[in-house]
Amino acid sequence: MREAKLARATRETDITMRLAILESGAGKFSGSTGIGFFDHMISSFAVHGGFIIEASVEGDLYVDGHHTVEDTGIVLGKLFAEVLGDRSGIARFGSAFVPMDESLAFAAADISGRPYLVFDAKFSAEKVGCYDTQLTREFFRALATNMGATLHLLLHYGDNAHHETEALFKAAARAIAEAVRETGGGALSAKGTLE
Repeated sequence: MREAKLARATRETDITMRLAILESGAGKFSGSTGIGFFDHMISSFAVHGGFIIEASVEGDLYVDGHHTVEDTGIVLGKLFAEVLGDRSGIARFGSAFVPMDESLAFAAADISGRPYLVFDAKFSAEKVGCYDTQLTREFFRALATNMGATLHLLLHYGDNAHHETEALFKAAARAIAEAVRETGGGALSAKGTLE
């Protein structure tokens, strides 16, 4: 099993997290970020990606959820980067459509070492519980940047912000799971390296 653990503390957040990539089967999230709906999203991401994510997150929620959500993405991205190393022997590319009731989301990932995020989503509501839906972009930007991945996320349509957000997290998880799948061999690149 490919796994790594990281602790990161700043004046805004204190995060300890473990990531393990399963070879098959559903993943699992344990722990808490202090934001109930965000925990639900990380749980969906873990289950549908086949990732074990254990997290202890303390953030300055008296300000708002921004630092907590963004920094969780930073740490998770760094863990993926550590686990994948030079990115040799993985499929590199992955994509997925995920419907959730009336919502449909698409994700495409390239674990290339070149961080980039394309995020095209307009949510039906600004909040789900105490979670600001605009923070979804911040989470995935932090994840892609620190993971060293190009990630495209598109919400085609929907009219329930819970479903819209969850479809994006599930689609991203499935695309990343496909991209990090072990294939053997060297780096999947015409130039022979992913840098």
